[in-house]
Amino acid sequence: MIVGLYGKVVYKEPRYVHVNVEGVVYEVFISLHTFSALPKEDVSLFTTHIIREDAQLLFGFLDMSEKKMFSRLIKINGVGPKVAMAICSTYTPAQFAIVINNKDINGLKKVPGIGPKSAGRILVELHGFDVEIVNENATPQASKAFNEASEALEALGFKKDKIAKALSVSEGNDTAALVKEALKQLQTV
Repeated sequence: MIVGLYGKVVYKEPRYVHVNVEGVVYEVFISLHTFSALPKEDVSLFTTHIIREDAQLLFGFLDMSEKKMFSRLIKINGVGPKVAMAICSTYTPAQFAIVINNKDINGLKKVPGIGPKSAGRILVELHGFDVEIVNENATPQASKAFNEASEALEALGFKKDKIAKALSVSEGNDTAALVKEALKQLQTV
């Protein structure tokens, strides 16, 4: 099982990258977020290696939380690597945590390849996974503040998808700071 690669980028496109590892070139499928953050030369990727009857596929991630999100998604019945990668390309792990926390079915339906049935199944299967994602990237205080800020903005009448976008770019350590930052973002939306 290949769990990581370190080598030189020899070719890249938004959907995949070719990485030369000591003379062997691997094709690794990547999300748009990974593509935009790829370094020009040397790259270190966390990978998920999927072996099927007709192919061996590598999916690469610069961020471990994105890899965990992908791995968790492909375990859901009806969600294959293509759909999981589409979700990873649409949402960062923090943004996806907000979508799950808010049970935002419309936010999930925006992802190519996901209809209302699949979106509902994903939300049910991943209940509680949002806490896992947020806790991995932040202190427990910060994740609590993140959830409280989301609830406060929802109580003010903002829509869940707009709240998710605003909070994903907001910085703050406590609920009040996050709400203040998000309100600034929501005024510009």
